[in-house]
Amino acid sequence: MNDRDAASAPPFVTGYGYTVHENASLLDRTTFRVPARAATLIDVHEFDAVPGLLAEAAQRGREVLVCGGGSNVLFTRDWPGVVLALRTRGLDIVEQHAAGTPGDAALVRAAAGEIWDDFVHWTLAHGLRGLENLALIPGSVGAAPIQNIGAYGVEVGEFVDAVYAYDRTANAIVRLDRAACAFAYRDSLFKRENGRYLITAVDFLLPRARPLKLDYDGVREELAAMGVVEPDTRAVAHAISRVRTRKLPDPVTTGNAGSFFKNPIVSADFAAALKGLHARIPVWPQADGQAKLSAAWLIETCGLKGFRDGDAGVSDQHALVLVNYGGASGAQIWTLARHVQQCVLARFGVALEPEPLVV
Repeated sequence: MNDRDAASAPPFVTGYGYTVHENASLLDRTTFRVPARAATLIDVHEFDAVPGLLAEAAQRGREVLVCGGGSNVLFTRDWPGVVLALRTRGLDIVEQHAAGTPGDAALVRAAAGEIWDDFVHWTLAHGLRGLENLALIPGSVGAAPIQNIGAYGVEVGEFVDAVYAYDRTANAIVRLDRAACAFAYRDSLFKRENGRYLITAVDFLLPRARPLKLDYDGVREELAAMGVVEPDTRAVAHAISRVRTRKLPDPVTTGNAGSFFKNPIVSADFAAALKGLHARIPVWPQADGQAKLSAAWLIETCGLKGFRDGDAGVSDQHALVLVNYGGASGAQIWTLARHVQQCVLARFGVALEPEPLVV
């Protein structure tokens, strides 16, 4: 089917488990809140509807883009195909004392459409540990393993037991264990094979006893400011939420997608050479012998923190965050991102890689 056939085909019709919106605005569907439209937007409430919707889109020659909470995507243009927005819900403790695990742990299953921060607090309320350092990260549960979200010394891949996904190549639901997910820094199998897997649910193996991770980026200081002497998981989540709120612009009031660039991974020799030229550059040795650099430091040292071009800007709160001050288009924000990349490359010889999906 060619584009003309697709455009003249009968519209999608709302059915069980999903709602169809034609020529739909995406302005409120992403945290960047840039103007963009989808030819067809489908809210999916029951995952059983997905295979049929994908098959119908394929018959019509319509490309499908999956969108969760919209916190990790930047639209630079309208989308001529179908946007599937997952709104599935469901939380369950599948196994209270997970077999074959050291100590007391629970296996928790969460539907892809659950709000990530709500899920974190649900696990803490059930006496489970591990995700407290990932509080207040925007987005959905289904998006978390794609990006292997991380903050304050913790990555979600550490706690993922399995991911359930619809494999669009095999046309079947598959279960991928943690090893098969191939988690890496802000990366995974799902990101590397973008578009192949549509995540339906995630199993997390969460301990009931685990030392708290407090030695990262002012967490202990925030707890002290709160008057907390003996913190528990909820206090840690609260402290980290306070730090994030203070350091990062609120996407509710200022459009953004959190950190726009990954911290670059470079060879140890290259990092050492940079350290010789710039003594204050933060360098974190990695287990594989490479080194991680601070993208925020590189951007700020280029004098770009707080830089603004119209309504597209680099946040004055955190140099890693690109923001929409109200009237920026996605194309303008992407132009700004490329300007930041060019400045950092010219000064330090380091190529910054975006974290969000740029459409």
